[in-house]
Amino acid sequence: MKDLNNHLAQLSLLQVLVVGAAREGCSLVRFFARIGAQVTLNDIKPAEALMEALASLRNVPCQLALGQILPELDGVDVLFISPGVPPTAPVVQEARRRGLPISSEPRLLAQLCPAPIVGVTGSSGKTTTTTLIGEMQRAAGRNVWVGGNIGRPLLERVLDEAAPDIAVVELSSFQLELFNPDYQGAETEMRRSPVSHAVYTGGWSPHVATILNITPNHLDRHPTMADYVWAKAQILRFQQAGDWAVLNRDDPLSWELSQADKGVVQGEILAFSLQEQVPIGAFLRGETLTLRDGIRERPICAMSEIKLRGWHNVANVLAAACCAWASGLEIDPIREVATTFTGVPHRLEPVCRWRDVLYVNDSIATSPERAIAALHSFREPLILLAGGRDKHLPWDDWADLVLKRVRSVVAFGEAVPIIVRALEQAQARAGASVEQGPTLHTVASLEDAVALAASLAQPGDVVLLSPGGTSFDAFRDFEDRGRRFRELVVALAAEDTQTKSVSSTSL
Repeated sequence: MKDLNNHLAQLSLLQVLVVGAAREGCSLVRFFARIGAQVTLNDIKPAEALMEALASLRNVPCQLALGQILPELDGVDVLFISPGVPPTAPVVQEARRRGLPISSEPRLLAQLCPAPIVGVTGSSGKTTTTTLIGEMQRAAGRNVWVGGNIGRPLLERVLDEAAPDIAVVELSSFQLELFNPDYQGAETEMRRSPVSHAVYTGGWSPHVATILNITPNHLDRHPTMADYVWAKAQILRFQQAGDWAVLNRDDPLSWELSQADKGVVQGEILAFSLQEQVPIGAFLRGETLTLRDGIRERPICAMSEIKLRGWHNVANVLAAACCAWASGLEIDPIREVATTFTGVPHRLEPVCRWRDVLYVNDSIATSPERAIAALHSFREPLILLAGGRDKHLPWDDWADLVLKRVRSVVAFGEAVPIIVRALEQAQARAGASVEQGPTLHTVASLEDAVALAASLAQPGDVVLLSPGGTSFDAFRDFEDRGRRFRELVVALAAEDTQTKSVSSTSL
């Protein structure tokens, strides 16, 4: 605690510019204000568009530089950026030109966290796996912090709570970019102020780190697929001997990082696989999830005992088991959570069954790849709600599967033309091999999509919201979209109940 207090005292001397008034940015502002540092919040949006964020900063002593693309950098010791701020932003480019240190909320958390960290990344499955690992730690009686790219940012807990036994942190590719010192701009010599040395910007990776999978994603932000893979790889690149790298043996891009010539993996490798029995890690032996520690095998549970739908969630449980074991847990808490965990909101979340139709909220599916995993999770006839905003990702595999698995597609939002074109091209590729593809309907909004899906659904169907695109054409985030879907479905069922009540009364 003495070392932490000394470190906080050094940080309190900083003049900090925080760029981006989202969750992490506001958490940073509160943190630095509480320890007595001078902090300014910048966002390109004006104040009237940031009312919720500003409400979270009421009575917090800070300066505001809102509606500004390039705020004043004179006198700033360190620039902290939110995940939504790209490296190409003018303020980031100018900070690099000046040689200012650049950091972020999870980067500072890694520096200050008084406990080992388990880091989780991947193109899909991050939140479910992070939550599984956290629940396994709790089942073992540990005090655990769970957060990062999900829930409440963890940095303020450093000030508010006693040190945990362990922290489990979800990390996105945007966040991981900052864990490599090259982000500072290799072409510019860093010019630190005397007090800015309190912020560490060297390379860092967690004690236990997993890359669940790497598939095309966020190519509207990352210039190329290689850049995206590079960002993900930072979770492993700075590990040391005695650390653990948990990798998906079935996923070519993430497993490739394990090869010695890539120079990425520095720790010990644990593999997980649905397809083969790995030498050390977690795999399927028949229908049983099994953990092999290099000396002995121990059964975790039968697949039939897992409450989560889909093969992708079996893989998530295997990955979580590896991470939990690498962090020091025995098999009992791993087994307990693997057989009782029922899922995270907005991820294949059953909303209700109405008129013998199951409505499922998979709003987290912001890429076609993620929606493919959802489609594989059902055997029932499907009415698929797809749309949102495209991320410059390929839709071909998605469309080929939709032709085989879906009875009706209701497309909504900005991605409608892309979805229509993808399905037309898939039909042309399939030719006579597909006797009858899905009926395709296009609407403007999620509200219209839910209403139309309800009119199309038959008893035994599943109405599945698994959009394949982001929510930003109409909603703040995928959670906001998922909540709206829930509201619409519940309202339908409630209206039906009220109608029956009125009819009964009139008789």
